[in-house]
Amino acid sequence: MSTIPQRSKTPRGTAYWEVGQGETLVLIHGVGLRLEAWGPQIDHFRHSHRVIAVDMPGHGETPRLARGSRLQQFVAWLGAFLDEMRIERVNLCGHSMGALIAGGSAVTFGDRIARVALVNGVFRRNPQAHAAVVARAREIEQGNVDLASPLSRWFERRELEGAPYQSTRGWLSQVDVDGYATAYAAFAEGDATYADAWPRIACPSLFLTGGNDPNSTPEMSRAMAASARAGRAVVIDGHRHMVNLTAPDLVNHALAKWLQQ
Repeated sequence: MSTIPQRSKTPRGTAYWEVGQGETLVLIHGVGLRLEAWGPQIDHFRHSHRVIAVDMPGHGETPRLARGSRLQQFVAWLGAFLDEMRIERVNLCGHSMGALIAGGSAVTFGDRIARVALVNGVFRRNPQAHAAVVARAREIEQGNVDLASPLSRWFERRELEGAPYQSTRGWLSQVDVDGYATAYAAFAEGDATYADAWPRIACPSLFLTGGNDPNSTPEMSRAMAASARAGRAVVIDGHRHMVNLTAPDLVNHALAKWLQQ
């Protein structure tokens, strides 16, 4: 999917794009990106589901949250979006920061979440990884946005000339710095916010990541899957953080199985 038509907006300003019919599947992208990052998944699932991709606060065309907002405020934003859209029950899939929001929503909104999928999610970073991501968050808060560093972590060397890399670089280069800083700070501090709650989550839960992702590691996905009551881990070898773009067929296959649970 090369282009998204003009976005719709809720009364509170959340920008989204909706297509298809059937069970509702809401897609939440990661920090620094925008709803177009779900292009291959929108293309695939529009034929079987009502697909709604949203711009996260401070990204795309959705207004930013107040500076200092943490993961709980992003979860509350999603709950308000579901209310505005009159969505009573939803399949929820998030990538990276969107995965943290999805996981927090499964904890907060209970049976309203029919299924939850975390793509390249983070879980209980070790002290070194935590220190590194907090340092990056502070740099961004000071207005120092480094494009090269995340791209080098998110893509394999062989992928640097491909369309997913070029698109992702473009989205990062257009990001609102203040919105990015707020979301990144919440992302940096949010990996343990809801970590203890997975044993209470009964809905089908998918944890998918790239085998070479240095930050959203396979070990994290497996640990979350082991903690959840109906968890399943999928690791796609040879890919990194943007696996939904670099291995879309494999990701779509895993999501389709999850949606059938």
